[in-house]
Amino acid sequence: MIIYGKQVCLHALVHHPEKVKTVYVAKKNILPKDLFHAYHDKIKFLEEKWAQSMARGGNHQGLLVEMEAYEQSTLSQIKKSTFIVVLDGLTDVGNIGAIVRTAYALGVEAVIASGVKQLNFAAIARSSSGALLDMPFMVDANILDTFNELGQLGFTFYGASMDGEKVQDMTFASKRVLVMGSEGKGLSGKVKAKLNHIVSIEMQHAFDSLNVSAAAAILIHRMGYAIR
Repeated sequence: MIIYGKQVCLHALVHHPEKVKTVYVAKKNILPKDLFHAYHDKIKFLEEKWAQSMARGGNHQGLLVEMEAYEQSTLSQIKKSTFIVVLDGLTDVGNIGAIVRTAYALGVEAVIASGVKQLNFAAIARSSSGALLDMPFMVDANILDTFNELGQLGFTFYGASMDGEKVQDMTFASKRVLVMGSEGKGLSGKVKAKLNHIVSIEMQHAFDSLNVSAAAAILIHRMGYAIR
C-alpha cells in the first residue's frame, strides 16, 4: 500500500514504523531530521515525474510511503467495542476518511463498512489524515448477521435519517451502533429494519440535509456524551 501527502506520511512514520517498507522523498528537507536519520536505510529519492506517477497525479507534497498491505480488523476484535459506526453503502473515500478521522477523534472504537465489496484503503488513510491506521475497521459482506451478533451482546442500533427523533432530545445506550447511509440512497431497507431508533439533526433553516461526514460528526459527538 502506497500513501502520499505530508501529514498522513508523517503520521505513519511516527506511529507505525513497523509497517513502513520504503520512504520516497521528492522534495528537499521534507522530512524532519530525526525521521530522516531513523529511516535513512529505507529512503529513496525520486524525481518529480516519478513521484507524480506513483501518486497517480495526486498531491504528494514531496513525500510517499510504501507500507505493508492494510490489515482489516476482525469481527471478534470489533465486538469488544462499546461504540461502533456502520457505513451503509458509502463508497466515496473522501467521506469515509472524514468520518473515520472524526470517529477516532471523538471516541468511536470501530468502524464497519457494509454494502461495498472493497475499498481503497490507501485513499481512506490519506483522507482520514492517518486515523485509519489506528482505527479498527472492516468491510463486512454480512452486515445483518453482524447486527444479530451485536444485538445478542446488548448493542442498541441507531440510524441517521431526516425523519427520525431529534438527537438533542435523546439519550443513548452505553453499547451503541450508529448507522450512516449513503448520501444518495440513505439507509438501505434491510438495515433500517434492524434498527431500534431513527435519529435526526434538527435544521434551523429550510435545507435538505448535511454532507454525510458533517452529519456523522454531529451525531457521534452527541452519542459520545448523552449516555443513559
